[in-house]
Amino acid sequence: MANRKAYTGIIIVSVLVPLLIALLMAWQNKSGLGDWVKVLPHFNAILNTSTAIALLFGLVMIKRKEVMMHRIAMSASFILGVFFLVSYITYHSSVPSVIFGDLDGDGLLSDFEKLQLGSTRAIYLFLLLSHIVLSIVVVPFVLFAFYYALSDQIDRHRKIVKFTWPIWFYVSVSGVLVYLMISPYYQ
Repeated sequence: MANRKAYTGIIIVSVLVPLLIALLMAWQNKSGLGDWVKVLPHFNAILNTSTAIALLFGLVMIKRKEVMMHRIAMSASFILGVFFLVSYITYHSSVPSVIFGDLDGDGLLSDFEKLQLGSTRAIYLFLLLSHIVLSIVVVPFVLFAFYYALSDQIDRHRKIVKFTWPIWFYVSVSGVLVYLMISPYYQ
């Protein structure tokens, strides 16, 4: 019975999180939070970097069979992810999206700007789209991994983290790469 309630909760959260993000992004520019939110992409990159480091540390710790340090590292990764999510939603519900390659900041990508980018735009879009899709996909798996660990279902935990960890790590690292590529276009 406890498993069923947990599974239902995980599925609900996994569906609601992307819906909430989509809704708040559609609500864009209506929050009136002020210019301070423009620092959030930089903060988000720090959060993603910190998450990637904590994930690596957690992996090393479990390989060394240091379970307590592994738990601390993975809990830190989870908490950093929650902070990232709040910061990401705050930023994207407050500020218009930045367009990669928009040199003049007019919100449009001219033929000249496209020419200047060359194949870099395709690389950026691949990273961005894979980052977005996998960040949605990984949410229920991260939640299940935590549930299995916390409920002492270690065999299930081990099975799910074999593919959850690499996806979560990719999402963290690709988030930083996306930030580094688009940061010159923030105003």
